[in-house]
Amino acid sequence: MKAVIKPSTARGAVAAPASKSMGHRALICAGLSGGPCRVEGILPSEDMLATLDCLSALGVEYDWQGDTVTLRGGSPFTSPKEPVCCRESGSTLRFFVPLFLLGKQKVTLTGKGRLLERPLEVYQNLCRERTLLFGRDEDKLYVRGPFQPGLYTVPGDVSSQFVSGLLFALPLLEAGSVISITPPVESRPYIEMTRQIQKLFGVESVWTDENTLRVFGAQEYQPRDVRVEGDWSNAAFLEGFNLLGGAVQVENLIEDSLQGDKIYREYYKMLQNGCPTLDISQCPDLGPVLMALAAAGNGATLTGTRRLALKESDRAAAMAEELAKLGVACVVGEDTVTVPGGQLKAPQVPLDGHNDHRVVMALTLLLTRVGGEMEGAQAVAKSFPGFFDSIRSLGISVETREN
Repeated sequence: MKAVIKPSTARGAVAAPASKSMGHRALICAGLSGGPCRVEGILPSEDMLATLDCLSALGVEYDWQGDTVTLRGGSPFTSPKEPVCCRESGSTLRFFVPLFLLGKQKVTLTGKGRLLERPLEVYQNLCRERTLLFGRDEDKLYVRGPFQPGLYTVPGDVSSQFVSGLLFALPLLEAGSVISITPPVESRPYIEMTRQIQKLFGVESVWTDENTLRVFGAQEYQPRDVRVEGDWSNAAFLEGFNLLGGAVQVENLIEDSLQGDKIYREYYKMLQNGCPTLDISQCPDLGPVLMALAAAGNGATLTGTRRLALKESDRAAAMAEELAKLGVACVVGEDTVTVPGGQLKAPQVPLDGHNDHRVVMALTLLLTRVGGEMEGAQAVAKSFPGFFDSIRSLGISVETREN
């Protein structure tokens, strides 16, 4: 899909979509409870559909009406016989590998795009240590349990999703386990989000020190109804218009949310006041929008950027490639990105969304200033399918059409 955007200014109020991160977690806990449970605030994004596909593979039945999903039935110890597709959702894949390792039969997982290229060595090593099956080829992943209680040591600097995956599965074993996280622990807020939603469903773990989690065994997820809070990660793109001369008020956000990406408001103030150095090791999803806004303003240096290479695209390289078309020459290092400020230029060729929802939304912000076209705009369906409708409601001139 191509997006054609004319210079325009965003003004008005708009609701942030429901949190994708909390949506995954709420659906999983509800599905593991056996239900019935109502989870409100779920958007029909590709990532939510991927998680529901995996829950269906565990025997969970669901009904989707409006923004509410009702779940019932299923068993976390089910081993699906057919391959299970996680689409392009890294969260889904990493959350469900430990759950599929609860069963005793071989489970085949597939994905789309770059999904199976993303790091999975943490689980591979855990399975090797326990003589469990973990095999992979170009387009498939194979696992077979059963997981046993014990000590699970995982690195903290690859992805917090591995810790969350273990947190979902280990409480269902007959005895307790310990998750020891080798520092530095990056994206710690996402671990806390998992623990928060688990506690709502009656499943608990405790920190015994800053890097060690004790997970109690023989727990059961209890059915309950929940509503998913607004998404600070996607709100960052909507409030980004305010740094481009807009006046946008984003609603449906909880100020005391555990979502780490809410730090964008602090970072935006720093971008407006100078050329700051911003550490994104705890909030890597903000990388593309911070690069875009730095390019449109005073510039910035981002640190802790190493994990941007492991997303739907190599986000630092993708953004640098597209910003060059806008007259901005970034320097991408191993764990840093330097973005000079300056005058944006209208692109002479269409921009490329790199099949990455956050790259598409970040580039959209810049095109509202200089105008232009972007290919691959359909990638927003991964997390924010209503993005273009939302910004149209704010006065942005954007036309989307199939190629």
